[in-house]
Amino acid sequence: MDSFINVTSEIGRLKKVMLHRPGREIENLVPEYLGRLLFDDIPYLKVAREEHDRFAEILRENGVEVLYLEELVSEAIDDESVRKEFVEEFLRESGITSPGYTEALSEYLLSMSIRDMIDAAMTGVRRGEVEIREPTSLVDLMMDEYPFHLDPMPNLYFTRDPGSILGNGLSLNRMRMEARRRETIFLKYIYNYHKLFKSSNIPLWYDRTNLFPIEGGDILVLSDKVLAIGCSERTSAEGIEHLAKNLFDAPTTFERILVFEIPKIRAFMHLDTVFTMLDYDKFAIHPGIQDPLSVYEVTRGSKGALKFRKNTSSLEDILKDALNLPAVELIKCGGGDLMIAGREQWNDGSNTLAIAPGVVITYERNYITNEILDKKGIKVLPIPSSELSRGRGGPRCMSMPIERDSLT
Repeated sequence: MDSFINVTSEIGRLKKVMLHRPGREIENLVPEYLGRLLFDDIPYLKVAREEHDRFAEILRENGVEVLYLEELVSEAIDDESVRKEFVEEFLRESGITSPGYTEALSEYLLSMSIRDMIDAAMTGVRRGEVEIREPTSLVDLMMDEYPFHLDPMPNLYFTRDPGSILGNGLSLNRMRMEARRRETIFLKYIYNYHKLFKSSNIPLWYDRTNLFPIEGGDILVLSDKVLAIGCSERTSAEGIEHLAKNLFDAPTTFERILVFEIPKIRAFMHLDTVFTMLDYDKFAIHPGIQDPLSVYEVTRGSKGALKFRKNTSSLEDILKDALNLPAVELIKCGGGDLMIAGREQWNDGSNTLAIAPGVVITYERNYITNEILDKKGIKVLPIPSSELSRGRGGPRCMSMPIERDSLT
């Protein structure tokens, strides 16, 4: 089991990945609450599932084992006591303070099969699906008009963010936005109780109980020695420091963290929405971040301390030095045309998932960028995305690599 997890690059041949097939949580999106749930639009579930199934099919066609979040967590909470523990924690973190509804929701969820219970937790529970027998507090009586007892979790199909495999360990991330914080509960129970993870003695590099947010879309494993982490709308400098300290204090191969300070706006939500690795020496980049981009370095200091410095070199030179390469190429989304780049960036034109060196999965709708990648020698495997893209995340966002081949 020592090799069950291993991620020491962005481009090593992908062997195992965790996905979440969009579920009925998507159909609990309504216009009035899109902002609360971090969506700009409402995907059509039937087509979103078809597109996601094609994504999984392409992965399998290329030798990747696909594991599903909903199946892993269902297997992890097979024990009755663990299941009760899960429900108690889930309700508490869902903000259920009413004693009557805590009891009613607990009974409702625990009366289901395990898989149905997980689906219900992800889908959300509408008002009217559960009623209390008799009010036991003012909170029971003074319910507002909000239509859900438990909010739906429509962002779950972006499995990249709640957790990150770094080397042979897991970063169980702290999500910035309240709408996404419960997502990491599922990964916590997989880590603690699933037989595959328990038997592998996997170190934990970061814990979801940490006060400082850090999200997987901001973490890129450039090599077995170098990470790139975005300091962004969703990831804090303090979170990056904590992760760096934990990695450098442990016997890992990581020696340097490049911190990309990117604009803290929704359009550039995570580093991987504007910058991804395609091949040993090729990267996709949104041209809109290059001029304002600042890069900092975190390395090991003496006596367990961290060293910090701002790197004033060009991004190309920073990457060349970090990866020990004679040259690197930054391939601009939309070819650098501001109109095309802006349009395709909105649909995650820079958010590529490498499944092997120089082989990437992209959204087919970003055809200008895809054509440019093809001309640069990158093998592009496009997937349909009319509905998946409405969630503002691309193929990298929708995947959590668990095992990649190490680069030689």
